Amino acid sequence: MRRYGKHTDEDDIRTRPGRRNTRPRTNIRPKHEDAAEGMVLTVDRGRLTCLVDDRVVLAMKARELGRKAAVVGDRVALVGDLTGKKDTLARIVRIEERSSVLRRTADDDDPFERVVVANADQLAIVTALADPEPRPRLIDRCLVAAFDGGLEPLLVLTKSDLASPDELLELYGALDIPYVVTNREELADGGAADRVREHLSGRVTAFVGHSGVGKTTLVNALVPEDRRRVTGHVNAVTGRGRHTTTSALALPLGGADGWVVDTPGVRSFGLAHVDPSRVIHAFPDLEAGTEGCPRACSHDEPDCALDAWVAEGHADPARLYSLRRLLSTRERTEGD
Repeated sequence: MRRYGKHTDEDDIRTRPGRRNTRPRTNIRPKHEDAAEGMVLTVDRGRLTCLVDDRVVLAMKARELGRKAAVVGDRVALVGDLTGKKDTLARIVRIEERSSVLRRTADDDDPFERVVVANADQLAIVTALADPEPRPRLIDRCLVAAFDGGLEPLLVLTKSDLASPDELLELYGALDIPYVVTNREELADGGAADRVREHLSGRVTAFVGHSGVGKTTLVNALVPEDRRRVTGHVNAVTGRGRHTTTSALALPLGGADGWVVDTPGVRSFGLAHVDPSRVIHAFPDLEAGTEGCPRACSHDEPDCALDAWVAEGHADPARLYSLRRLLSTRERTEGD
């Protein structure tokens, strides 16, 4: 039986809307001018734990941000339920511009770079002088990542009761990197934490180190239990019972104004993302001498103008050696 007359009009025919594309698309995004400011403390399976004023708030990323991801240390804008109460969820609607970024790749052939920490002022490279043996090439790689990302490096040498730090300090002496030397007794009684804390006050410091060097022990000493109350229910969010450094976690520095970002232990530090031309910016005494370099100079070739610059007495030869050692670290394995 016919449902419509012989001469039907388009308005007489009812159509069922499709399941897709039922909403009009627009490029206009809400400004969320009333959004609250917060800091990302940790990220776990799509959920971000943020500090908003003095409250710890669980949040998720808004769809309008697309593929842009927030990481530990990011300054973000949040809307929704910001009470921090159980079973509440806020929404991150904006990620503010970053002042620095610490990146790494799985290896030097991996095209995918991973942002470890954002907006950190300093990178503390924790290295044992023995048990395990120091790995200078891994230190070099961390230094390159710090210089490339806009972070100031700090060397923290542990277990000086087992080996002397002199040889390692001599290797990095020309770089004028601040350092702290500690031993096991100082780590146990808190003396090491006090000396390291002097370099951390008022700053956001990311800690990186190989497994077994004492990084987690030092971080725990810097962030006593009473300060962990600020991030007390982070463990309830992850469901792990305790933070085992499987993801980065920002913690307030005990006894001073500052933040400590504990990162997972590293076995390697890929630098596939690093443009070698940016590393020279960390050497202002040498950078001026590159004006006479040929185009796309690697700063380690016969026509490099830095050789003449140093020969004329404008910079210490040890500084040029250190620069070239860092620039060539991508061509060497980290265990060399």
